[in-house]
Amino acid sequence: MDSSDFLSKIIEKKRLRLAEARSLRTLEEVRRDALAARESAQPNAFRAALETQGRVNIIAEFKRASPSKGEIRAGASAGETAREYERGGAAAISVLTEQDYFRGCLEDLAEVNESVRLPVLRKDFIFDEYQVFESANAGADALLLIVAALDDETLTRLLRLTEQLGMDALVEVHTAAEMQRARGADARIVGVNNRDLRTFEVSLETSIGLARHAPEGALLVSESGIRDVQDIARLRACGYNAFLVGETLMRAGRPADALRALAKLSEDDDRRDAR
Repeated sequence: MDSSDFLSKIIEKKRLRLAEARSLRTLEEVRRDALAARESAQPNAFRAALETQGRVNIIAEFKRASPSKGEIRAGASAGETAREYERGGAAAISVLTEQDYFRGCLEDLAEVNESVRLPVLRKDFIFDEYQVFESANAGADALLLIVAALDDETLTRLLRLTEQLGMDALVEVHTAAEMQRARGADARIVGVNNRDLRTFEVSLETSIGLARHAPEGALLVSESGIRDVQDIARLRACGYNAFLVGETLMRAGRPADALRALAKLSEDDDRRDAR
């Protein structure tokens, strides 16, 4: 596919999917069920998990495919993979729910939510309040808001709605200008995606360069391209609190072991966290 226009193509597909969902259930129905679901949910569980001290906080991601790499692990079980991640010490789990390019679905998220006790992030292309309510209804503790896909008014509105439901928003940026927009929306959790959505090229230098532009007090998450403990050490030194890792874990024969190796703290890290 034409990577230069990836974001607009996937949003176009999502608009068609959203229209299908609205034809089956009204906004008021989804809103009602979301409010009921959140009554028994722990508020801000995702952020609390990422603030835990004395460990490397990894958001382990479940995804079967991606536009840049094609099939990663076709036929993988969301629940089984999530249990592996929980055994490996993940702080939270991210679930790709986009159907057309990532081969995901909301049912995967619901299955993960029922299989583990960890907070769950819905990773998708969200631009409408209907999607916020359906995320809550499926059991998400947090959802992704991509700054590049939203205007300022929509970003702020969806962020406030997410917070009103007691959920967290991972506000994703790719550039210094987008980081400034995240600051303007008063984002509390900011994710820096090391993958350029126009070229699909991945570089940790994106996270390293943008860290100094982050909103004061924001919890920082580095996403994509994290392969080993050395990568995590570099990012921690720049102020990152958590790390979203997908392909490395999905391709591992033993995801729990791969996650333990990735999250291993050095003695210096242990001493720093104890202070």
